[in-house]
Amino acid sequence: MILQTELCGLKLNTPIFSASGTFGFGEEFENFVDLKRLGGVMVKCITLKPRRGNDGVRIAETPSGMLNCIGLENPGVETFLTKILPRIKDKMTVVVNVSGSSVEDYGELAKMLDVDGVKAIELNISCPNVKDGGIIFGTDEIQAAKVTSAAKKSTKKPVIVKLSPNVTDITKIARACESAGADCLSLINTLMGMEININTWRATLGNLTGGLSGGAIKPVAVRMVWQTAQAVKIPIIGMGGIRSAADAVEFFLAGASAVAVGTANFLEPSITMKIADDLEIYLRGRGLKNIRELIGKLKA
Repeated sequence: MILQTELCGLKLNTPIFSASGTFGFGEEFENFVDLKRLGGVMVKCITLKPRRGNDGVRIAETPSGMLNCIGLENPGVETFLTKILPRIKDKMTVVVNVSGSSVEDYGELAKMLDVDGVKAIELNISCPNVKDGGIIFGTDEIQAAKVTSAAKKSTKKPVIVKLSPNVTDITKIARACESAGADCLSLINTLMGMEININTWRATLGNLTGGLSGGAIKPVAVRMVWQTAQAVKIPIIGMGGIRSAADAVEFFLAGASAVAVGTANFLEPSITMKIADDLEIYLRGRGLKNIRELIGKLKA
């Protein structure tokens, strides 16, 4: 009971999600994790058409983290709806992460996913709008607002917008998404990074650059969650380098209402359960009756 909470009208057994791109479609982890105990599973990113992803090396380990350039490989929304969702919808709270190359794509995906078994939709806006010359949705408040609005008009499900940290002021994007109707924000997505092999003089990743995740980005993520919590009234799901209950507590104190665990799942598939157990111990040790008593309690 101490970990039970609510987010965007969804009743959560714990405020702990699995982050998209690190947990497959959830079923891959059912031998390691009590999927119903998770607040939700943010499944692998889905696009309108199937994507094969990037060529070459896609993942590289870095100090306290990893770089990836998977390229949104996925089977496409039709296959997800007809073959995957029927298998997983009763096993977990399904949150579908979606990505598009135009504003219209997001609206169409939101409409198609407005079905039984999908509890919420998470918009991955760290991708380029090809119709507008490759402007990254997540780095421009006007584009971010357009995408949010398109999704909200197309679905009755809660819309979560996943914010990119690769901006000068993340609060501008956050406020734009809130004004456009976002029900919740999730942050942060990966930071852009690069690694070069000094023997070959070539970039390690096939795509040259990739997204940096893992423990190395946690201080940046905590700072951005704290800044965003001061700027908006809608709830926040904090993520970025969470590897323990102590890490999660930092995000709650900064203002997050829930957290998502990502890269740590690769190292320890059952890490979300350990975080839940240890988080409950922490709360009881502080004499707190519910996780909500921790949210935004950072002392100035």
